[in-house]
Amino acid sequence: MSDGIFDLAVIGSGPGGYVAAIRARQLGLSTVIVEKDRTGGRCLNYACIPAKAVLRSADVLEEVRKAATFGVELPGDPTVDFATVAKRRDRVVKTLTGGVAGLLKKHEVVQVSGVAAFAPQIDPNVVELSVTAEASAQPLRAAHVIIATGSLPMPVAGQQFGGRIVDTAGAWLAAGLPGSLAVVGAGASGVEVASAYGRLGTRVALIEALPQILPAEEPAIADFVAKELAKQNVTVMAGAAIESVEQTDTAVAVTVGGARGEYDALCIAAGRAPDVATLNLDHYGVTTGERRLIEIDEWQRTTHPRIFAIGDTVRGPALAHKASEEGVVAVEAIAGLPDAEPIIVDNIPRATFCSPQVSSIGLTEEQARAARDQVAVGEFPLAAAGAATVYGDRSGFVKLIGDAATGEILGAHAVGPKAADLIAELAVAKSGQVGYPDLARIVHAHPTISEAVLEAARAADGWVLHA
Repeated sequence: MSDGIFDLAVIGSGPGGYVAAIRARQLGLSTVIVEKDRTGGRCLNYACIPAKAVLRSADVLEEVRKAATFGVELPGDPTVDFATVAKRRDRVVKTLTGGVAGLLKKHEVVQVSGVAAFAPQIDPNVVELSVTAEASAQPLRAAHVIIATGSLPMPVAGQQFGGRIVDTAGAWLAAGLPGSLAVVGAGASGVEVASAYGRLGTRVALIEALPQILPAEEPAIADFVAKELAKQNVTVMAGAAIESVEQTDTAVAVTVGGARGEYDALCIAAGRAPDVATLNLDHYGVTTGERRLIEIDEWQRTTHPRIFAIGDTVRGPALAHKASEEGVVAVEAIAGLPDAEPIIVDNIPRATFCSPQVSSIGLTEEQARAARDQVAVGEFPLAAAGAATVYGDRSGFVKLIGDAATGEILGAHAVGPKAADLIAELAVAKSGQVGYPDLARIVHAHPTISEAVLEAARAADGWVLHA
């Protein structure tokens, strides 16, 4: 830093922002990070991490209920102490956010609390910011800025958040277990809420306006998950439009298809919008496009050469791991690293941590057939994998989609136990341009769930062995 000017200012300390800040310090850039709320941003404090902590409690409950099939006898039926679930959730959040704060301190990232916004430009080589905290503002100057402010929940059906109507953060951070819950929106976030609370004992209605839940996933996987959710105290309503919502002091009434249901709470998980409204982007001519997403080039650079944007504020799926890697790309571009590489959005894996888990990367079969002349499809049921039988969960399958002419992997999809882990191998293969015929000949350890990936590749290549 020279003359009070940082090399880099990062706005937002979520998974994109704090990773960008740490990478910047590794490359020798003087760096300041501005956070208006809590270190770790929404993901660590309100979304990803509390969600997975509650989901893990539901997973453990499910495992305990199946203990007798493994010869482990427990006295009576297991019960849920949600106060303890909440305490553990909060402890997990505190541990991980404390870890992030420690990393920022270790790497000597300057941390500033407050709301950052762009101020009018004075020097063409400097980006001017104003940081407001406790009704007072202070200037902040940097040679470059990365916008990592994330996104905000969007209400639907003319509703506003408050009282018994909550966003996903309100659901995950609940102090008590609701007796009943309506969830609007059956994308990844909504399905996770439904799967967690349904298994913990809440009566759940999952409402989706589109014809299938998990709209971004393979139809067969969406159908499979819908059937599993029905076993988890969840009523799935796909292709269902909300006609009215009425909140009282004691309940929320939701009318769908002429049928009226009353619930203790309503969780809206139907979409998010980039959190950019208060940034004063116009001061620097930063352009936004569809859904107010900031327009960027392949290096995350906005329409202003000194301002970059990552995560939920730009195109592509709203995923924490995407934001982190985009932060690395932006910093390496700023630092002029010669071997830096941009993000390929099609190679970003997706994961939903419901039960069963869902993961995917690249194209669905329908998308692949629309894009390529010759498509190979290989599918392998987990029931045919020895490890799935050993571990007591044989449900689900792996599906691999490739270009039959070139062997290129176009898409991969998994549903079942450890699906979120299985997709990592497929992401490496797809990103590294390892074709499915090559993947079909890579030795996999036995017995592991990952053998389903091997067999799906062999199925696509025409010589599956175990099904």
